[in-house]
Amino acid sequence: MRTHVVDHPLVAHKLTTLRDARTDSPTFRRLADELVTLLAYEATRDVRTELVDIATPVTATTGVRLSHPRPLVVPIIRAGLGMLDGMVRLLPTAEVGFLGMIRDEATLEASTYANRMPEDLSGRQVYVLDPMLATGGTLVAAVGELMRRGADDVTVICLLAAPEGVERLEAALAGAPVTVVTGALDEGLNEQGFIVPGLGDAGDRMYGTVG
Repeated sequence: MRTHVVDHPLVAHKLTTLRDARTDSPTFRRLADELVTLLAYEATRDVRTELVDIATPVTATTGVRLSHPRPLVVPIIRAGLGMLDGMVRLLPTAEVGFLGMIRDEATLEASTYANRMPEDLSGRQVYVLDPMLATGGTLVAAVGELMRRGADDVTVICLLAAPEGVERLEAALAGAPVTVVTGALDEGLNEQGFIVPGLGDAGDRMYGTVG
């Protein structure tokens, strides 16, 4: 597994505002959207392409286009939905699948409650969207499900990651073709499993507390 922390001043600037407890939900959603597009630029550096012949207004030439099968973008519901627009803005021809996962606050383990993806992901590049790589339980389960369906190239895009989550992914997915792209690798987790310094609960910060 490869972990790539995007070291860019615009990423650091937007993350600082996202971390600020005073940032309201509309601003949080907008900045998360902008930040995902920056992270997606790095995450898609190895997106598969094919050569194509075209004619410009001046002459014939050869360019590139995204190859088939098209990439699949999978946001983890609910907080991952706030990252979807920023991702498909960069990959408008990608298909979109959905995984609904919930974490048990006592055990910190994740379980799936919704699944809308192709049964066969053989040969597909898959981009998983989840704002926080904290304990790693959700993403271990999500990537495991993708690989059971045949995915052979998975990139996880997170706003923030904790070392504990990265280590758990590496241990659970040893040798798997997985890349993690994140805006920052934070200090660690607190007793409640939240990233420190982190930015709180990303879903609540994006959409408010429901129920």
